[in-house]
Order: sequence, then structure tokens, then C-alpha cells
Amino acid sequence: MRTCWTCSAIGMVLMLSCRQSLGDEPAVRRTEDVVYGRKFGMALTLDVFQPAQANGCGLLFLVNGGWLSSKATPMMVTIRPDDYRVYLERGYTVFAVVTSSQPKFAIPELIDDVHRAVRFVRSNAAKYGVRPDHLGVLGSSSGGHLTLSIATRGGPGKPDAADPVERESSAVQAAACFFPPTDFLNYGAPGVNGVGQGPLAPLQIAFGPQVLTPEGREKLGREISPIYYVTAALPPTLIIHGDEDKVVPLQQSTDFVKQARAANARSVELIVRPGKGHGWGDFWKSTEDVTAFADWFDRHLKDRSE
Repeated sequence: MRTCWTCSAIGMVLMLSCRQSLGDEPAVRRTEDVVYGRKFGMALTLDVFQPAQANGCGLLFLVNGGWLSSKATPMMVTIRPDDYRVYLERGYTVFAVVTSSQPKFAIPELIDDVHRAVRFVRSNAAKYGVRPDHLGVLGSSSGGHLTLSIATRGGPGKPDAADPVERESSAVQAAACFFPPTDFLNYGAPGVNGVGQGPLAPLQIAFGPQVLTPEGREKLGREISPIYYVTAALPPTLIIHGDEDKVVPLQQSTDFVKQARAANARSVELIVRPGKGHGWGDFWKSTEDVTAFADWFDRHLKDRSE
């Protein structure tokens, strides 16, 4: 009799526990390894983080540094959910986008990945509860370069494409990034080519075979530099950069902002952090910096008029 009573009690506890877990909605729902594209037999994936109280805006967080990207591989830039906390708390749905990486893939191919990711998110906006005209993008270093690449070059898809995703626009409505390369043909000073040279010599392989000749470096440098694609259509863009950065000179950001203002871009701002180098501590958790980014998206995405 005692055994039967004990079994019944355990069963009741398990039933109550099960009901409680089913009734408790998690604060953030994570959907892992969503395939947003394929190339050379390889899946391109992103993770989706959906807050319980979504505001209808989506942020593509570009998981990229040194033009390397991974979901969880050690020694590479990886998906770190805690980095998205401030945005999730404000109701943003975050898409952590893993791109292809050097040495297999060169920078132009990574830019193509970001175009594809934006088109995929827009194509699936209703599924993830975001408005297709309320998308932002953010990243740091090479991820910042990719951020500005899509901000300056995002545009209409191909109306006659067989793949419906490719018919969508890759334009974003706001951008924010840390210390981005913007002009590889004037890297730190006028006329200095930074395509796999100078501070970027350790990353030479990321630029592909064109880096091997002066002509190739000149052509590629112009092709992949966001500054040469700036127009008045640039979405609201915020950059944070340290004035002691030896890898990506502050000049890269100051020149980009100058060019954007000359083109009459509607809203572009640069915040300079005195004494800061290329990254400082765990900068994605720096309160003043991530708050500046979150406020920027609030102003230009969440509060954006229809």
C-alpha cells in the first residue's frame, strides 16, 4: 500500500510539473539553424531569437570578424545570445546571421551572403512576426564592413527570379556598427591601398586571388569599399569607433560619414571613443555603446512612420 501511495504521489508531481512547464512561455524563443541559402553544397544558416513581446522590427546581427563566421566554432566569431539581450528586451526579433568565411570564400562572396540573408528575412517576415519594411543590420569590424556594404548596396531583387526569395529587396531601413573598414583604397591615408596589406596583411587570404597584383588590389578595393556606394538613399547609420584603433583607422569612419553627408544622406552619425583601440573589453556588452545602438534602432525602426 505504501508503495502504491508513493507511486501515485510521484505521478502527481510529474503531472503538475509537466503542466507548469507547458504553461510557462519562455521569455525568448530561439529557432536554430534556419537555412537561408545554399552554395557549393553548403547550407547558410541563421538563428532566430523572438522575444515574448515583439515590437515588429527585425535586426540582422552579422556574426562576423576577420571575415570569419561560425555558429559555435572555437577561435572564430560565433553566435553569442547574451550579446542580443538589450535588443530582445526592447522587443526586437534578432536574426543571428552566419556567413561563409575565408579562406574558402572571399569578401565579395560574403557580401552576397548578406544580401541573401536580408532577402530571406524579408520573404519570411510574416512567419517571424516582423514588418518587411522595418529591418535593421548591425555588426563589428569585418561585420561592420558587411553592415555598411548592405546599407549602401541593398536594393531590389530580380522580379523574374525562379527563387521567390531572390525577388525580394535586400535594402535595410537602419544600420549600426563598430569600427568598420570603409575605403580600402585610402586606408589610413590618401592613396594607401589596404587590400591585404598594412594592418590587414594577416587577413590577406580573405581578399582572394586578386590581392596578388597591384591591378587586382585596385579593382577589388573599389568593388568592396562601401564608401564608393554611398548615395542619398543611405538608411540612417550609426558608427562607433575608437580613436586609437591601429587595425581599422578612425579615418575609415570619419571619411565615410563625410561622404554620406556630402551625398545628403538623411541621418548618419559617428561616436568616437577616446583612447579605445580595435575593440575594448567585451564591447558588445558595453552599456553606453549597445544602448546607443538600441536607441538608434528605436528612433529609426520602432518609431519609424509607415
